[in-house]
Amino acid sequence: MTMTFDDNLPIFQQVAHLIEDDILNGTFRVDEQILSVAQFSQLFQINPATVVKGIGLLVNEEILYKKRGLGMFVTADAKEKIQLKRRDRFYKELLSDLLNEANKLGLTIEEIIDMIKQLRKD
Repeated sequence: MTMTFDDNLPIFQQVAHLIEDDILNGTFRVDEQILSVAQFSQLFQINPATVVKGIGLLVNEEILYKKRGLGMFVTADAKEKIQLKRRDRFYKELLSDLLNEANKLGLTIEEIIDMIKQLRKD
């Protein structure tokens, strides 16, 4: 299996996001071991140092923890931490960009809400 990485974001951050996604969707659960550095590296055909850096981000955020000699595991509150972090980013970055663009287009809040409701139906 290969993955196409986005050139706009460092690969180690994309590795961290991939692991976060797997935690959010239940692929990795609380106190469950994630793939090893070697497995990630081989699976996605990337440098092991890149994987280590991505995992390191999640360890620093206390989303993963290390069991000496065994590997990396998901913390008890990992899912909540990821959701809070992503909600904050959603609010500060994505919604801000959306409203800036809506203002340029002259869209009202009601029109934006209608568009969102329409997309949720699809």
